[in-house]
Amino acid sequence: MGFGPHLLLAVLEGLVTSAVLALTALGLSLVFGVMRVVNVAHGELFMLGAVLAWAVATAVGGSPALGFVAALVVAPLIVGAVAALAERLVLRRVDYDPEATIVATIGLLYILQQLALTFYGADARPVPPPFNIRLALPWFGYSAYKLSIVATSAVLLLLSWLVLTHTRAGLIMRATQYDRETAQAFGIPVGRVYAAVFAIGAMLAAIAAVLIVPISQAHYLMGQDPLLLSFAVVIIGGLGSLRGTVVAALLIGVSDGVISMFFSPTLAKLIATLAVAMVLVFRPQGLFGKAAR
Repeated sequence: MGFGPHLLLAVLEGLVTSAVLALTALGLSLVFGVMRVVNVAHGELFMLGAVLAWAVATAVGGSPALGFVAALVVAPLIVGAVAALAERLVLRRVDYDPEATIVATIGLLYILQQLALTFYGADARPVPPPFNIRLALPWFGYSAYKLSIVATSAVLLLLSWLVLTHTRAGLIMRATQYDRETAQAFGIPVGRVYAAVFAIGAMLAAIAAVLIVPISQAHYLMGQDPLLLSFAVVIIGGLGSLRGTVVAALLIGVSDGVISMFFSPTLAKLIATLAVAMVLVFRPQGLFGKAAR
């Protein structure tokens, strides 16, 4: 293949990465924006979603499509329940103190990681995709499932935007984000809002993991890269900005695909890290974030 087909393939692979990264980073940004805490265990909740997807798909058996749909429903619900329990038993007890929360979620990170190693094992295991269809493009065939990841992510991002901007639940989240004490004074149950936000953030990461696991396989150490890249997306896009999350995920994902294809994956990671550093220096609030007053 010539340059054009290679470039198209790199962009397509980058779009798949961007789609998964946008969902994962949205969960992190939502928790960071509303609760003002850094969830260092976010990557391990992503990993837990992938591991549970394998467990559910294996337990269901039979048709790969049936197992995948069951995993897509069950795994995020379990991860959300784990996150809500962690919020109640850990974060609430430290009163959401930023420093204490970092230490607490580091502990949660290692607990989830070691539990996965103990009960799941050290082997990487695949989940069969729900369908195996290849679309015939002019120069090569491409997986229809990978394109379905992009479409699914786009739908979920649109639904998230609608919930945050056009529903009472979104209004409550935004009110809690702007002023916790005033929200409490107006009768908003801030504790329940925090538990729901932490669970929703974890569920978004779990959905992203279920979508990608037929491509990358489930492994107990797979949470590190999603966590680091999600932080990069949140920093570049701007805290609490859905538009910034999507744009930054596209920038990082597509550039990663193109640079990895024509140069090396290491260079792609270096450029992403440099971009984060430049944003922190010249625009700390991110591309679409609001500057602190």
